[in-house]
Amino acid sequence: MSGRQTFDAELFFSALADRTRLRLLNLMRDGEVCVCFLADTLQTNDPKISRHLAYLKRADLVTARRDGKWMHYAIKPPADAAAQNILRNTLEMIATEPEMRRDRQRLIRVCCPPAPVKIAKRT
Repeated sequence: MSGRQTFDAELFFSALADRTRLRLLNLMRDGEVCVCFLADTLQTNDPKISRHLAYLKRADLVTARRDGKWMHYAIKPPADAAAQNILRNTLEMIATEPEMRRDRQRLIRVCCPPAPVKIAKRT
């Protein structure tokens, strides 16, 4: 066996089946966001945000980068090509929802626009 991780469709779809996780992905759609701004933006508590980010990491949908005491999260394209299309289409679909648009405006007020990060495509 090559050690290559297999795609877990059930975990992928479960990750997308939660409103808070969709809101978090929506906030990261243009690039990396510091976790310190996510709870403020979604107006919820840190433990709830951490729990949902951990779920997204388990589903291999986000990456985390430490910068001092802060963690920065960004969307990680799924290894599966069909899942990449589903994620892209899901993000496009929710972008026009009023709550998602308010979240993005609140993020800009709370912090700043998300910093674009280039994520290498998996081969």
